[in-house]
Amino acid sequence: MTLATPPIVGGGRIPADLLACAHGAARHLASLGVGPGARVAVDTHDVLPWFLGADLLGAATLVVEPAWAPREREAVLADAAPDVVVTGAAPSTTDGVEPAESRCFYLPTTSGSSGRPKVLFRTRSSWLRSFEALGRFGPGEVLIPGPLSSSLFLFGALHALWTDNSVRLLPKWEPFAAAEASRTATAVHLVPSMLSALLAVLERRPGSALRTVVCGGAQVDDALRARFARVLPEAGLVEYYGSAEHSLIAIRRGGDGLRPVADVAVREGVLWVRSPMVFSGYLRDGVAHPVGAEWSTVDDLAELSDGVLTVFGRAGAVVSSGGKLVAAEEVEAVLRGARGVADVLVTGTPHPALGEVVTAVVEPGAGGVELAALRAQARSGLEPGKRPRRWYVAKALPRTASGKPARAVVAGQLADGTLERLT
Repeated sequence: MTLATPPIVGGGRIPADLLACAHGAARHLASLGVGPGARVAVDTHDVLPWFLGADLLGAATLVVEPAWAPREREAVLADAAPDVVVTGAAPSTTDGVEPAESRCFYLPTTSGSSGRPKVLFRTRSSWLRSFEALGRFGPGEVLIPGPLSSSLFLFGALHALWTDNSVRLLPKWEPFAAAEASRTATAVHLVPSMLSALLAVLERRPGSALRTVVCGGAQVDDALRARFARVLPEAGLVEYYGSAEHSLIAIRRGGDGLRPVADVAVREGVLWVRSPMVFSGYLRDGVAHPVGAEWSTVDDLAELSDGVLTVFGRAGAVVSSGGKLVAAEEVEAVLRGARGVADVLVTGTPHPALGEVVTAVVEPGAGGVELAALRAQARSGLEPGKRPRRWYVAKALPRTASGKPARAVVAGQLADGTLERLT
């Protein structure tokens, strides 16, 4: 019997062993009563077979993030209310199932970078259209250097299958392992802090087959873009801006700035999106709450000028200091260019007169970081009101599954006084 391709892969082909496990997963799930409209929680590192198996049955999948605290895990599972929770490896079979229609195929969660994750629900078509917007790469191996509990990495893995490419999975982010894998991989999906760390390894140990680097999750600053061109001159950089709720919103392929691939509008400085790629709604206590309005927002601050979209970050990541609103991500983008900085997170800390002051928490690179270099970088790229007044150092910033700094965790560390002050 010819095994059918899961619908989310479109016209792409899947390696025979993965396809056999996807159908094995589907048969096992079907024996547990899973069918169209059911919800499956995958609590194992062996995500792809279970995800593709559920897709074959027309069921929706939530991928459990291993790093969730017990409180977060309990809250997410309560909202998702899965019919089945699967663990362990998926079985293999040569006896396939016929693909079913689905009302909803994926239950992504927001990153939790600013607090408790929310559970969303999405249709297949929203991601298939997102794959089309991102486009096709040349043939080869696509490196996914992080867990598939992150929608950014899951999107990259499924997009690779949709483009008929093979997938190389790394269970967690590790720069040296990613650099080694890049010697055969022709494309990779990552976020700016990962790109910076990967380039640092490749500067010391040159040699890479990469021809396409897809970077999402945060803004790529000019210094990192120039460094990329120097270290990987044969590769193209594809930058995109999106969210768990909206998929792809804008893409940059060289040239000047992010160009929207969805209908966008900026109202009073806040970005609104209308697109067939957006999510369908939220799940709360097992109940679906559809998105009612045609336009939706996640409160990102933005500017649209001459067809170029500039995103300043989430409104919740804005520091209000002395009556001035400072976008944390704008300050972070400047400070990442400072000597000795691996990554940085900017937030506000209380001040009796100003309300808050801009505060930077720095993750040093291999050679360490100096306060003088940080201040010099801030002076060169930021107006006085946006420059940090307080500086802290963290051996390693806590991160979400997608590799982005976890703002809520860092805020707790600052409140607890557990971070070292730079003076």
